[in-house]
Amino acid sequence: MEVLYPRCAGLDVHKDVVVACVRIAQDNGKANQEVKSFATTTTELCSLADWLNEHEVTHAVMESSGVYWKPVWHVLEESLELVLANAQHVKNVPGRKSDVNDAVWLSDLLAHGLVRGSFVPPTHIQEVRDLSRTRKQLTREIIQHTNRIQKTLEDANIKLSSAISDVMGKSGRMILEAIIAGQTDPGKLVDLCSGRLKATRKELIEALRGRVTSHHRFLLKLHLAQVDQLKQGMRDLEARMGEVLAPFQEHVDNLTTIPGVNDTTARVLAGEIGLDMSRFPTAGHLISWAGLCPRLDESAGKHRSRRIRKGAPWLKTALISAAWGGIRTKGSYLRAQFARLKSRRGAKKAIVAVAASMLTAAFYIIRDRVVYQDLGGDHFTKRNPELAAKRLIKRLEGLGFAVEARPTTARVSI
Repeated sequence: MEVLYPRCAGLDVHKDVVVACVRIAQDNGKANQEVKSFATTTTELCSLADWLNEHEVTHAVMESSGVYWKPVWHVLEESLELVLANAQHVKNVPGRKSDVNDAVWLSDLLAHGLVRGSFVPPTHIQEVRDLSRTRKQLTREIIQHTNRIQKTLEDANIKLSSAISDVMGKSGRMILEAIIAGQTDPGKLVDLCSGRLKATRKELIEALRGRVTSHHRFLLKLHLAQVDQLKQGMRDLEARMGEVLAPFQEHVDNLTTIPGVNDTTARVLAGEIGLDMSRFPTAGHLISWAGLCPRLDESAGKHRSRRIRKGAPWLKTALISAAWGGIRTKGSYLRAQFARLKSRRGAKKAIVAVAASMLTAAFYIIRDRVVYQDLGGDHFTKRNPELAAKRLIKRLEGLGFAVEARPTTARVSI
């Protein structure tokens, strides 16, 4: 087998140790391999870099093991070409599992070009990715504490969520603070509400008549303080993301022209796929990497599964949420695509296809520095008017009408 990288290395990365194997190809077709272990401290990683440079190593490969590969990557990326491999794609032969064998196996795979590298964005994009993911986690924690507040209210027989749609809104917040302060009179609690509630005063009084103890007040105060702290953290995160993405604000603004994509979703897109589309040969490669296309699982000429591939979960979640918002735009291509596929494939598969279309648009928007140009809700009709006419005629005939089609232009013929 042809050797693509005569001087390469395989790194088996763990929490406290890195086992490195340097592979140097010889003229006789054989290879000299030298294995050495290093600790994962900064000093030892610098020693690893020096050791690899002494052997004139040009390429190195490591598995994406948790977060332990990141400090090794940051130290070595300036001195040689690195490849991050998916651990499931480079499994060793069963029965030969050891740290040394893993490092040797990785070096052999890399030397013959049998490792497909994972997408690793540049440092500033990694920072945006970390910030956007942390923001998502804080949002989940806010929801959890809000649910705990409602659970505590239900335990005290306060039916606030039945009378107010948003417990953490302006009226709900004022009622919670009054309950924490010791107010138990339902009438005085209702006076704190704004005049835009759907529930009547009588319904509110009955909903706020409960049995609140000091234990309930303590829990409400605790969870409310946690919600305030988390929201402040989210504001700090958004400010930090704005600073990091300031030089690339043009891309973020262009992405927001896609229906359903707001500023938060645009930042998630920038953090997950980066702003250098040359890493993906085509938009189809990006969709495949994101896991928004059917997997390739074929044997004996039969497709065993057409489920979507496992891909970037943070990106996929954001795109699916944005797609549900995008199909609400009347007269848009995304809405027409969803309606067209929903009748044949169902809503779940249709929304995945819409998300893939949005990611395709994001690919060209970032690559070409342009804004989103909608194809229009009548795109499919314009693309194939004959098929649209046949479909409408068939529908009318199914309702019991006799239809005679007379084309008004030479372009349409039945």
